[in-house]
Amino acid sequence: MKNTTATLLEMKQKGEKISQLTCYDYSTARLVDAAGINTILVGDSLGMTMQGYDTTLPVTLEEMIVYGRSVVRGCKDAFIIMDMPFMSYQVSVEQAVENAGRLIKETGANAVKLEGGAAVCSQIRAIVDSGIPVCAHIGMTPQSVNVFGGFKVQGKGEANAERVLNDALLVQEAGAFMCVLECVPPKLAGLITGKTEMITIGIGSGVQCDGQVLVLQDMLGIGEFRPKFVKRFDEIGARMKEVFQTYDQEVKNGVFPDETYAYGKSDCSDEFLKELDGKY
Repeated sequence: MKNTTATLLEMKQKGEKISQLTCYDYSTARLVDAAGINTILVGDSLGMTMQGYDTTLPVTLEEMIVYGRSVVRGCKDAFIIMDMPFMSYQVSVEQAVENAGRLIKETGANAVKLEGGAAVCSQIRAIVDSGIPVCAHIGMTPQSVNVFGGFKVQGKGEANAERVLNDALLVQEAGAFMCVLECVPPKLAGLITGKTEMITIGIGSGVQCDGQVLVLQDMLGIGEFRPKFVKRFDEIGARMKEVFQTYDQEVKNGVFPDETYAYGKSDCSDEFLKELDGKY
């Protein structure tokens, strides 16, 4: 069954947990979708996982569109959310609406996500008014890494906790149907989840959120980064390396390919091939 804003909000109302993973390519999207994951985030985290940058800041709108198209083509049921990359919505409300429209029109995704609380409420409201569902993102927002001085927990201390809660209430009022809570203390995340009607998706914010998201490469043991909140569900990276080493050895030792992996006999006779060899 196709996941939609309506079915996801119904899951929150029933107390059913919502699963979300990042994804950036067609082949992996097919597997994630077939596994029954409710929502896929085509995150600007691709700058770190797919392109090797230290932050998400260099990712462009055009790159997001290319990756997003690939993911959409691989999915039937998952609800697909596109990250709006750094500086694609901060300049003006008009810029935000135009770029959100591009992400939806040119990828076929279902919603967009943008980082920030009170500062981006005007953009959220305008995007929603244009007919595009919005997922907000508060707490530790990676696009603000230079402001925070690193990837740090947000909402510690009374003043900061109130600020994060206020951000949540404001983005909901602006029209966000979902909100990622990143690196927010679990008790505060639980308070936000209980006080809002929008779906809360936690990452490093505890079990009380309505759902959880992880970066796919991190949870599979492929990525270089291992934040505290990442559970390694497998070490596929190590197993992939072993397979690559086996392939390398078989090629270099002449073991692969044997006749099993070669096409049948030539339709040319041995005599002709011998004659051809002598000719040239």
